[in-house]
Amino acid sequence: MESTTPLLGLRGCVIDAPEYGKLRAWRDGAVIIGDGRIVEVGSFQFLGRKHRPQPIHWQQSDRAIIFPGLIDIHTHLPQYPVVARGRGQLLEWLHQHVFPRERNFTGQIGAREGAAFFSELARHGTTTAAIYTAIYEDSCDLAFEAAAQSGMRIIMGQTMMDVGTYGTLQPRKILSVALLESERLCRKWHSEADGLLEYAFSPRFALACSERLMRSAAEMALEFGCHIQTHLSENREECERVRHLFSKALDYTDVYDKAGLLGPQTILGHCIHLSPRERAVLAETGASVAHCPTANLYLSSGIMPLGEHLAAGIKVGLGSDVAAGPELNLWQVMRSAIESQKARSFSDPNVTIPSPAEVLHLATQGAATALGKGDILGTFDSGKEADITVMDLAALLPYGGTETKIEDLTPDDMLALCIYRGGPHAVLETFVRGVSHAHAHAHAEHVAHE
Repeated sequence: MESTTPLLGLRGCVIDAPEYGKLRAWRDGAVIIGDGRIVEVGSFQFLGRKHRPQPIHWQQSDRAIIFPGLIDIHTHLPQYPVVARGRGQLLEWLHQHVFPRERNFTGQIGAREGAAFFSELARHGTTTAAIYTAIYEDSCDLAFEAAAQSGMRIIMGQTMMDVGTYGTLQPRKILSVALLESERLCRKWHSEADGLLEYAFSPRFALACSERLMRSAAEMALEFGCHIQTHLSENREECERVRHLFSKALDYTDVYDKAGLLGPQTILGHCIHLSPRERAVLAETGASVAHCPTANLYLSSGIMPLGEHLAAGIKVGLGSDVAAGPELNLWQVMRSAIESQKARSFSDPNVTIPSPAEVLHLATQGAATALGKGDILGTFDSGKEADITVMDLAALLPYGGTETKIEDLTPDDMLALCIYRGGPHAVLETFVRGVSHAHAHAHAEHVAHE
């Protein structure tokens, strides 16, 4: 018996970036969604006339730009209220602004701020995020409850630290408590919400973790099939302290390698100051790098050599890294990914400057691949899950587009407008598995039915 459940059809300019540097677009395109997946993508003139046993509920607008859902592979939920706070570099900034803020992220604040944070992600066009919480089990647990209610795709974990921590436990107790609580959270939340929620074991970084904690986190992640997320080589002072603290290691990357933390499920934030040997190790182990250019610039950490990492075969996605990054807006992160390499090129003419198509890839298919989800997310290929971001062209154009011939704009023009002028003001709607997270500013004008 043929199904009569309506399909959802989105009509607009459809754009994705299936390969690094390759933009694919349908100027008057359509995406057909059924049962939470991409059924078909292509020209509206073809798909709109195609006979189907199921009716189609159309949403269409000549100002809609339709992208795969944006993916943020590195951010910190408790830190959002202290964005743009302080002017120090990493270690000073952590102690002056971040640790005091995270110290208070306990109890019901996890539920309250978690719900607001996930709503903010959707408002900014982000459909998937890898997130750190604080060191407390209770607030992380409640943040997961909020994530389940949000319908977003969330990878998250309790931050693990047993050296120089901001908590109140005696040092000898911190390790066992951190391991016990993280395992308990993992057992409760990993693969919940029909697989939209996943747990990530989250040792903060080598300066805040004993070797035993790092080894134990790696072992539990392997046992439960979870992600690992940590920070690597963000700041030169950090790197120097790691060199003295772990004097037997070949380098910072070797500290994590010896602890078993590196593998295909590992997401490493920043990775600015790596040697060629370290790049080769990351490529060989399959670990992924979260490139966080807005954060790197804000804390004067440096500029990650993007081209060199990609040439080494490392998987790279983009991260907002709130609160070192001042906003959740991945369009701004894409812009900074371009502009920071431009800045490098002023002193090194051999630096390759990424194109808009290339940074879109890093925020969609590249990020999905970095999270081990490249086969289910990141493009509009049939069968993939329908995580989608819809942007409002009129909100991106000067004077609301009244002085622009919209029909003359190419998909490349529209993508550049999103990267250089995009933000929550221009997000019409996000979808996770085909379920809408509508945004009010222009939704009524966006939706029309046939």
